[in-house]
Amino acid sequence: MYYFHPMAQTLLYLIIAFIIAEFLFSKVLSYLNIRSWDKPVPDEIKDLYQDDKFEKARAYALDNNRVETISSTLSFIITLSFLYFKGFAWVDNIAHQVSGQYIVQGLVFFGIVAGATSVIGLPFDIYSTFVIEEKYGFNKTTPATFIADKVKGILLGVIIGGGIYALLAYLFQLLGDYFWLAGWLVVSGFSLFIATFYTAVLLPVFNKLTPLENGELRANIEKYSAQVSFPLTNIMVMDGSKRSSKANAFFSGIGSRKSIVLFDTLINDMNTDEITAVLAHEVGHYKKKHVLQSMALSIMQMGILFFLFGWLARNPLMGEVLGAKENTFYLSLTTFSLLYSPVSTLISLFMNLFSRKNEYEADNYAKTTYGPEPLISALKKLYVNTLGNPQPDPLYVFVNYSHPTLLQRIRAMRGK
Repeated sequence: MYYFHPMAQTLLYLIIAFIIAEFLFSKVLSYLNIRSWDKPVPDEIKDLYQDDKFEKARAYALDNNRVETISSTLSFIITLSFLYFKGFAWVDNIAHQVSGQYIVQGLVFFGIVAGATSVIGLPFDIYSTFVIEEKYGFNKTTPATFIADKVKGILLGVIIGGGIYALLAYLFQLLGDYFWLAGWLVVSGFSLFIATFYTAVLLPVFNKLTPLENGELRANIEKYSAQVSFPLTNIMVMDGSKRSSKANAFFSGIGSRKSIVLFDTLINDMNTDEITAVLAHEVGHYKKKHVLQSMALSIMQMGILFFLFGWLARNPLMGEVLGAKENTFYLSLTTFSLLYSPVSTLISLFMNLFSRKNEYEADNYAKTTYGPEPLISALKKLYVNTLGNPQPDPLYVFVNYSHPTLLQRIRAMRGK
């Protein structure tokens, strides 16, 4: 294997070494987490897993782990092969054959890579949805809905992803050394737009949203919101049952456009006090300014990322690492994403730690303003209805969980 510069080969081997290390570490974590099912269920949540419920939850975890192992191993092998045998350079050649315009070349390059990734992942998506989720009573997705979701996802990826890439590529050529600042502003501005208008713009593409009808639940939510001075704008119900029996709720929007979105499955599974307690938790995120803090951290991280990319992007080594004779904006972007991956992993550990802290604070807010037991009851229902692991491995939790475990949340709310 020949490269134009020894440093390019060194960087390639460093990238490959990290991909291997990350893959092996993830498999160790998965093994530890599967073994955690052998632990006895703690007394606080023993009532959740009576009769055959525990064995069903364990079987669900094992089935998902098998599919994830096969999928991630295949992805691992393909990624290493693509790097070692200059697959990205091959796609780059195709892009140059399609067009002599550098923005179009980048769109073709990422279109081929994204398309191939989607095709490889499609059988696993189908199996997970129509075999595993169906087997355990979760799936409500019809083949027509599944296909429609895929088509919509592709169209959004082409329109939004392609549009942002084209703009960034144009700014890169136009602004030179100041590209990083313009790129940071563009992506940050788009992130703020999505955070503000997600429920009004993107969510309706996939789901139907309707206002919560008048009745006991709405009256109780409005009463609670008034008590805590929460400026509730919208209470929306999402047709989550269209795809799954799993339930959820979330807070969306910043500024004056704040919405609480409740899955219809949540309304069906829980009583008024439990749903209001879930909402109280979401209000806690707003009151503690968690959404704004997370957005600020994300924008800061994005600024650092663009600064580093702007510094490295024009270096010929960025293209040579992938086996290409000439560097381009999209090859630099690909190489940078691979080089930045170890940093991104470390940042995700910090962000998960930060997120878990926020979840504790939101739980405590709900406990203080509405009471602990309704939220504990709601969390138990959410957990058992999704066949969650009652006692996941601590290291797995530290690396992967954005929320504390059910047991940790219960003990925190009960002061244990």
